Amino acid sequence: MSKRVTRPASSSSLPKRIARGAGVALLFLIVALCLAVTIVPPFLDRVYYQGPVSRHYDGAHFFNPDGDIDTPAPPGTSRQGFILRWLLGDDDRPQWPEAIAVKPARPAPFAAPRGMSATWVGHATVLVQAAGLNILTDPIWSDYASPFPPLGPRRVAQPGIRFDDLPRIDLIVISHNHYDHMDLLTLKRLWERDQPKIVTSLGNDSILKANGIPATALDWRQSVSGAALNGLAPQAVVQCGNYEHCPDYRVHVTRNHHWGSRWGTDRNRALWSSFVIETRAGNIFFAGDTGAGDMGWPYEARRYGPIRLALIPIGAFRFWKGQMQSDAHIGPIQAVEIFKRLGASTAIPIHWGTFRLSYEQWDTPPRMLELALRCEGIERKRFAPLRIGQTIAIPTTSPVERGPRRCDERAIRALE
Repeated sequence: MSKRVTRPASSSSLPKRIARGAGVALLFLIVALCLAVTIVPPFLDRVYYQGPVSRHYDGAHFFNPDGDIDTPAPPGTSRQGFILRWLLGDDDRPQWPEAIAVKPARPAPFAAPRGMSATWVGHATVLVQAAGLNILTDPIWSDYASPFPPLGPRRVAQPGIRFDDLPRIDLIVISHNHYDHMDLLTLKRLWERDQPKIVTSLGNDSILKANGIPATALDWRQSVSGAALNGLAPQAVVQCGNYEHCPDYRVHVTRNHHWGSRWGTDRNRALWSSFVIETRAGNIFFAGDTGAGDMGWPYEARRYGPIRLALIPIGAFRFWKGQMQSDAHIGPIQAVEIFKRLGASTAIPIHWGTFRLSYEQWDTPPRMLELALRCEGIERKRFAPLRIGQTIAIPTTSPVERGPRRCDERAIRALE
């Protein structure tokens, strides 16, 4: 009878086996996630809001009245194949740097009575200091924009302000419930430290309150005063002995063009929005995360008065080579058009260079923005990119003069 001899595995074959096992495990995970889309929805769906049917709510889900968000696959591919290549990192995207050097700012406690300054913290997070108020937009200090860190988009640039260096925050606005805009860990820390007033759109307050974070949720075209948020009569005339942290402001929740979800199956159970914040120092517009849609919503925001500062996204617009915008994300060319329609005096480009969410190269959005401004004859200083951690004083409101148009469309198309 022959004997079976077991040979020890060679050292050279061990790494191959480990790599093969890792590949099988990753493939299994991808298959499981794909199956979860059809098997698990009843368990992951959430009802965040219940209310009357409206022009953008059908009784169960919100929608864009100017058309649905479409997410097509790149030309010549299927959506499933595109997602698989994206998950495996095999989608031929331009390389991003592993890390970006950041010099964090140390902001002042507050701005002067009529003063306004802004510090870009990164992504859609901006600290705006206006007339004694400290305002944060879509704050995220976490390293990952994901429900399952360390899986998902990772921060390549540290926040432009260290959390412990933040001044006392008076007001936070949250545009929607995607993880790169509604970071519950950060919001919990801010609430426990400062108890700021938080304003968002319908349904998002349910997510926040379930995590111990009080918030006020409003529909498009609704507003709330700082007096009401602080327990005073809604139309009370605010008179503060000291202008610091004085709640003399009003937040308007305004329309944009996007969608919302935390799990995929709860898609559009909560509303998305932009904001106009009226302060003693002038109006601030925050676009949130948005596609172009019908491009009528900037005019709606403009009706509340001259806009001293607009925060407008320019990144995560490309999902295949040559794409200039997506249904959910405007690109720099559309951002310039929105700036014009808002009639804003100064704008800061946001939503780029922090988390890798799409196809374009790390610095394509600001480079394309500069070229797009030249096409319209608009001075760069009116809509200039900031470094993460950079603070600028916002000039008082003034008309935007147009100079000669110098458009290099070939250079725009050549950007990766």
